[in-house]
Amino acid sequence: MSALGSAEELKRAGSDGDETAGIAALPDFVATARLPGRSVLADTDLTAAAIAGLLATAAWLKEQRRQGEPHPYLAGKTLGMIFQHPSTRTRNAFQAGMEQLGGHATFLGTHELQLTRGETLADTAAIMSRYVDGIAARFAIHDDLVQFAAGASVPVYNALTEVYHPIEALSDVLTLQERFGDLSRLRLAYVGDGNNVCHSLLLSGAAMGLSLAVASPVAYQPRTDVLANARALAAASGATITLTDDPLLAADGADAIYTDAHESMGEENDPAKEAALAPYRVTEAVMAAAKSAAVFMHCLPIHRGQEVDEAVVDGPRSIVFEQAENRLHMHKALLLLTMG
Repeated sequence: MSALGSAEELKRAGSDGDETAGIAALPDFVATARLPGRSVLADTDLTAAAIAGLLATAAWLKEQRRQGEPHPYLAGKTLGMIFQHPSTRTRNAFQAGMEQLGGHATFLGTHELQLTRGETLADTAAIMSRYVDGIAARFAIHDDLVQFAAGASVPVYNALTEVYHPIEALSDVLTLQERFGDLSRLRLAYVGDGNNVCHSLLLSGAAMGLSLAVASPVAYQPRTDVLANARALAAASGATITLTDDPLLAADGADAIYTDAHESMGEENDPAKEAALAPYRVTEAVMAAAKSAAVFMHCLPIHRGQEVDEAVVDGPRSIVFEQAENRLHMHKALLLLTMG
């Protein structure tokens, strides 16, 4: 029997029409981690305790799915989704996750909204809030997401902006914890563009005691405000933050090497940036500088031969598809804890 109980117990719990019955049946460690009504626009919207609750809940939901145990705690709930950029993993993780939790998801590309005719972001959010119980939004500009969330009366989840990609980072922290255990003993090296993924890894990782070393060209290093926040979180958790322009120095003794595309979503091709980042490709030599048990990570999609060698991403140390799978479980955990 799982911590949740049998499918029949779930059915009985909701048979009296009490919408709180299913919530009451949650395991104690999940119920006490609930974040009702919480929006997540940036990683700093979550405390270390909240992240720990998400990690535990995601691991539990992953086990429920592995065992074939139904977990329809969000029956009757609807998630709205607005995406300005394409998505494979994030959209699927939200939509499949919502449906596995017993709810429903609706999707709108921004060209399908009245935003194209001048309706404001705040008005759009206010209207959507009357139809759905939470909104996942992927905006090109982070300030647009902030404006949108200001008009919403339901939780809003950052599905990626140019500054942060928080649920990706949380999924990556889950993957590291699953693989290695105690995060406070780990060192993650990020090699490449100091972009939104790098920002979120710095913030969520440091909050959980994960030490990070970032190797980027000086012109493409993480934002100074993000670094300041990450260092403050690291000081509280006992982690360390290192910034360098030397990939081999960052990789030295690392438990995991992480990189991302050299051209972020929505960016126009920039030959100068491409040239500056070319020496930051993750090669077998970079992997050799890390610990012998170190793994390779990437948030996907991958451009083989650009930010990483094919032998690395397709080699035995790569866990990129484990990361991708864990997006589903982390998205489900966030939906459950905020909407349940």
